[in-house]
Amino acid sequence: MLTLVSDVFLTDAFLIKGNVENKYTRLSKLLDEHRKYFLRIRDVTLIDLNSRERITTPLLHMNMDEVLLAHEFLDEAGDETRADMANNNAAEEDKLQKVRVFYTGNLNIEVSGQIRANAYEVSDKATRRFFVMRNPILRGFKDNGDKDLRQLLRLPYLILNKERLSYIYDFN
Repeated sequence: MLTLVSDVFLTDAFLIKGNVENKYTRLSKLLDEHRKYFLRIRDVTLIDLNSRERITTPLLHMNMDEVLLAHEFLDEAGDETRADMANNNAAEEDKLQKVRVFYTGNLNIEVSGQIRANAYEVSDKATRRFFVMRNPILRGFKDNGDKDLRQLLRLPYLILNKERLSYIYDFN
């Protein structure tokens, strides 16, 4: 049976693919506004980053503090929000700044890309806990030929957990 997956999360231990339960808005906004400790995800596949073993379960409660990166696969056709994003892209591109961010711990990775100025700061008025990076380049991550893990290297944007960041190199 083929299950469509809309949401992907990277933690220190797993790549988690599934569908956030009762999602009412874009994943970046939902993560930023979520006030519970656990996020409920349906139709889940967990891929162990060390062994590449796959675990499937109909429901997973994921601790929000475990999330390093996330991504939502968007259906670009007929989506008003996505159309607005495309129309505003040119103006926003001028406002984006290049950064490199580092997560250290069990999984040491570096992500470089473009973000709104100071999106990683606690004083950022647009976000609380998560922010979006465009055109990300992920380093320090070994996919070992796994198609799902390799897909992380080709995503057009990532949602980053600012509370898990260890270091930031802001080119500006």
